[in-house]
Amino acid sequence: MSRVGKMPIAIPDGTTATIANGQITVKGPLGSLSRDLSDLVVVKQEDKSLKVEAANDSREAAAMWGTTRALLNNMVTGVSKGFEKRLNLIGVGFRAQAQGDKLNMALGFSHPVVHQMPAGVKCETPSQTEIVIKGVDKHMVGQVAADVRAYRKPEPYKGKGVRYVEEVVKIKETKKK
Repeated sequence: MSRVGKMPIAIPDGTTATIANGQITVKGPLGSLSRDLSDLVVVKQEDKSLKVEAANDSREAAAMWGTTRALLNNMVTGVSKGFEKRLNLIGVGFRAQAQGDKLNMALGFSHPVVHQMPAGVKCETPSQTEIVIKGVDKHMVGQVAADVRAYRKPEPYKGKGVRYVEEVVKIKETKKK
């Protein structure tokens, strides 16, 4: 039995979930998300909660049970509270500036780096060295943060680059003669 799958998903006030034709749609104050449901799981709506159950006793159904519950919980959390990732720029002259749906960055290259934000993801720059990526879809927010970080990953000798706020970079010792 899945420990994650057994837990019900509480639906907060102002958020609604609709199950129809093998698809679930969750609407909230920040937007709406929808996802196709697998035939291996059954989702039931009871009062202000969702319950996920395995459709049969197969190994695949057991695997999808907890996964589906976690994905649905992320959908409910996203449309009610939202998700955000914070990035820091470490390095001399490294700067970022949000302009509409684009993020302009100076990362030590001979050219500026411009990252186009996908639909549903917003970017803010509270200071020149901070980037805050927000959205309702947890996967999309994490993917955009990973894409921005990939432009200049933190290097192991000085730690310069784009890194997550809580990320710890191990600094290597330099070569000695």
